[in-house]
Amino acid sequence: MATQSASTNSSIRVEIYDQVYNLRGVDAEYITKLAEFVDSKMRNVAGQTSTIDSLRLAVLAALNIADEYHILKKKYDLLASEYRQRAGVLAGALDEVLEDGRRAG
Repeated sequence: MATQSASTNSSIRVEIYDQVYNLRGVDAEYITKLAEFVDSKMRNVAGQTSTIDSLRLAVLAALNIADEYHILKKKYDLLASEYRQRAGVLAGALDEVLEDGRRAG
């Protein structure tokens, strides 16, 4: 489990898969959350595989995280594209309304 303790020099102590790391950062809470996420992924992978090599577990966890990232990025890009298209249609409709108002006024 990831744990955290911060000192005045912005060093954050975290534990990932029973290994202690001293990390530097501005937001100790955020770094701790990231460490907990990585620890969770590694433990999840460890539960699904027979390997005990922590380096292999880290690589497999990184691949799982990368897969999740790319799936979410694809969904985000699709939604962003749809919203841009809808915004363009609405902007066109608004322009027509404004133009009609200028003609009538």
